Amino acid sequence: QVQLQESGPGLVKPSQMLSLTCTVSGGSITTSYYGWSWIRQPPGKGLEWMGAISYDGNTYYSPSLKSRTSISWDTSKNQFSLQLNSVTPEGAAVYYCARGLSIWSDVYGSWGQGAQIAVSS
Repeated sequence: QVQLQESGPGLVKPSQMLSLTCTVSGGSITTSYYGWSWIRQPPGKGLEWMGAISYDGNTYYSPSLKSRTSISWDTSKNQFSLQLNSVTPEGAAVYYCARGLSIWSDVYGSWGQGAQIAVSS
């Protein structure tokens, strides 16, 4: 069974860049046709899909975050990563990585436990 684990800094200062990594075990991130997403949930709010990378390296971003977001992968480590530039206090959230049926799917079969990110100077 595939497992996902987020890792990140815990605390980011406003205007800085947030970097998170998702380490996948029990399955390869290059396995057809899965999509690997980043999703966040601010306190008291719903889930927000941020973007995804497909099994063959294509990326797709939320239009509202596209200008500040980059998703990449390291297939040798079976990891994919999120970079969010110019973080604002509204970026404080629990950040999840998840595996979807495809890069376009909103059906997620596996989730990481989440990384709590605070934004404060």
